[in-house]
Formats: sequence, C-alpha cells, structure tokens
Amino acid sequence: MFSKETYIQRRRQLKERVGSGLLLFLGNDNAPMNYADNTYSFRQDSTFLYYFGLDHDGLAAVIDVDGDREIIFGNDPTIDDIVWMGTQPPLAEKAGRVGISETLPLSRLAGFVKGKQVHYLPPYRGEHQVKLQELLGIAPAAQAAGASIPFIRAVVDMRNHKTAEEIAEIEQAVDISVEMHLAMMRMVRPGIHEAEVRAAVTAIAQRGGGDISFPVIATTHGQTLHNHGYIHTAQAGDMFLLDAGAEVASHYCGDLSSTYPVSGTFDERQRVIFDICLNAHRTAVAALAPGVPFRDVHLKACTAIAEGMKSIGLMKGDVDEAVQAGAHAMFFPCGLGHMMGLDVHDMENLGEVWVGYDGQPKSTLFGIKSLRLARPLEPGFVFTIEPGIYFIPELIDRWRAEGRFTDFLCYDAIDKFRDFGGLRNEEDYLITPDGCRRLGTKYKPMTPDEMAAAASQE
Repeated sequence: MFSKETYIQRRRQLKERVGSGLLLFLGNDNAPMNYADNTYSFRQDSTFLYYFGLDHDGLAAVIDVDGDREIIFGNDPTIDDIVWMGTQPPLAEKAGRVGISETLPLSRLAGFVKGKQVHYLPPYRGEHQVKLQELLGIAPAAQAAGASIPFIRAVVDMRNHKTAEEIAEIEQAVDISVEMHLAMMRMVRPGIHEAEVRAAVTAIAQRGGGDISFPVIATTHGQTLHNHGYIHTAQAGDMFLLDAGAEVASHYCGDLSSTYPVSGTFDERQRVIFDICLNAHRTAVAALAPGVPFRDVHLKACTAIAEGMKSIGLMKGDVDEAVQAGAHAMFFPCGLGHMMGLDVHDMENLGEVWVGYDGQPKSTLFGIKSLRLARPLEPGFVFTIEPGIYFIPELIDRWRAEGRFTDFLCYDAIDKFRDFGGLRNEEDYLITPDGCRRLGTKYKPMTPDEMAAAASQE
C-alpha cells in the first residue's frame, strides 16, 4: 500500500477525466476451490487496488463525481471473523488509511446506485456478473457491451503510465523473478522433472513475500506457448523453457522467460536458432523509444527472425514481403510483448483494443492478431520484450497441406525441425523520456555463455 495521498490523487484525477456520473468498483471475493471454506489464495481486483488500496475481500466502492463523494461499502468483522482470522480493524479505520472518510454497509450499495447513471468496468469473474445483474439489472451477456468506455479509457490511461513508486515495486518483482530464473539454470539437468522446477521457482516468489504473477510455465516442450502441464522429465539434448515471474506484496508483477539446454550446452542446431532469436530480441530493444509504435518494433523482430530463417534455408524470397504476408508466423505466431503492472498482462480485462491499441482496431492476420501491444510508446509504459521461435508440427502440417506461403517457406527443410520444440527469452522494459531502460537491478543471463556461468555458481 502506498501513502493515502497517492490514492487521493489518483481518485481526483479519475474524477476529472470521467467528468460526471457514478463510478462503480467491485472488489473481489474469496473463491472456493471445492467447498466454501477452502478457498484459493485471495487476489484483489487490480483496479480496486489502484484507486482504493485495500487488499481484502467483501468490498465495493463508489465515486460519485457529481456529488463529490467517495464511499467504500463493506462490513465490519464479526466475532466469528475475529475468532477464525484474528483481530481486524473496523472498515472505517482501513478506509481512512487510503483517504476515504465515508463507509457504508455492503447492503446499502444496491439502494445507492439505483436509478443513477452508473459507469462500470467489464466484468471478468462470475461473481461480478452476478453482482452487476443484481445491482443494475443487466444480464451477463450484455454486460461487456454496456461497460463505460469513458471509465475504461480513463483507467487505462492512468494505469498505463507508471509512476516512480510503481516502477520501484515492479523492479522489486523483476529482481525476484531473476532469482527464479537463476535457480532454474542451476538445477536443470537430465532426469529432473518439470514439476521440481515449478516448485522451486514458486517457492522463491513466495519467500519474497508475494506469490507468482501467473501460473508457471516450466517445460521441455517449448513449442506450446502457454504450457501449464508439468508431466515431463528432462532428457539430455532437451531445451528447458521457463516463463515465470514474481508478484510482490503490493501485487506489482515481473515476467521473464529463459531457455536453457538441459545438457548444459546447446547443440549446433539449437545454438543457431537461439542466436537468431537473441538477435531478434536485441533488434527490438534497439528500436524502443518514445513515439515509436510498438507494432513497428514487433515487425522489426519478425523481420530479424525471417532473415535468420532465410540464412539457414528455412525461408526464401523477399523477407519484407514474407513478413507483410504473415509467413514468419510459422515460427513466431504470437506477439512481441504486452503491458505489465498490477496485472502481468496489464488490464487485459479492460480490453487490448484500449490498453494496447488506444482504440484502434486490431489486425486479423494470424500472428499479428496475437500482438497485445501496438500503440506508440510513451514515457511510463512498462512492457515485456519476448520474441520466440517455435516449431509446431501441427501448424507445419496444416500450412503445408493448404499450400500456404510456398513462395516464402521451405517446407522440406522446415520438416527436419519438427522435433525441435521452441524457445524464447524475455525481459521487462520501461520507456523513459529519452529512450528505454531494462527493469530490475539484477540481470537475467541472456547469452549461452552467461547462462552457463550462472549455472555453475552456487
């Protein structure tokens, strides 16, 4: 939690941006795993945290712009709550810590919003959909379309521009994330199970006082972009891909990826592909600056990958034409990066068209359509850079059968890589007034030599 002045100022700016009406914030509730009293770890709604800072369940809030009122709705702890959970301050005391002087019982919320112009954000939990139906009479199927665009855009613009105190929290998360990746490099060897790596890096995140920022990806099958299964045992010759980040107690996130050779050294084929991917990463970083559209940065990385693939005989023809057509997506079918902050994919529930595109339409082209960030970069933006190269047998077979991109793709040569898997490396960056800065005071090894040196250290 930041100082109450931070939250007061954020709410003041929000009121100025939206202008009028009643702004509704739904906090999260505990979510049962298999029965009511056995819950998942609680995670507060990030926008609620951003403006109100209170990190516990059973809360909602309203900002009445026209009436100049800010109210937190919730209930004081009962004696049963205290018996089971320990001594807890009353709601008014907690609200005062974030500069809110007015609190009301949660039962008063429905009456307060009835008949008023209510701005709400797109719901992403079933509990929010139920509450919006009860409070506003809007059926779940209609709620996303009815969400307030002025409210969304105001929140997005504020949360997209990270302040110095936010950046400090993110850097703490990135530093813990680096430790997670160093641990992977030190422990990966033939015979180790994916679940062992997952457990070890999760423990590091939790020892830092927070948790993981998203389900850990720890796999020898890197061609599956979001592989959350942990069923394989690493074999000599495999590559181990770890995509994992820490979330600190304030809930700001880190997000890093590393690909490490299980045998300790990449074979010749792996090293060639790794170096092509690393060159794409460096090409993207060199292009980062205020005012540069991130879509252009993404396409520079795509071009670097296509040039590398052409140099080893997997692509042919004009590289720029191949990228414009989308042929590079055979190897890089996803986006270069995404915004990051209180959410690892920051504000994804508010819509990529607003967060990453500033209201402009997204491409429908395979590969480009998965790009979460395309808008011109601005000072204060925090995001990932994570080019990857993936050989997905099902994609190879489908495109070949369909005769796609035969002017650019050398299918016979590509087929020899169908057992390769996939790899990526990822770092987190901040746009500054005059350029960019890699986040974190600790450095995640990026080159094969750096990773080998890190793996040898205790």
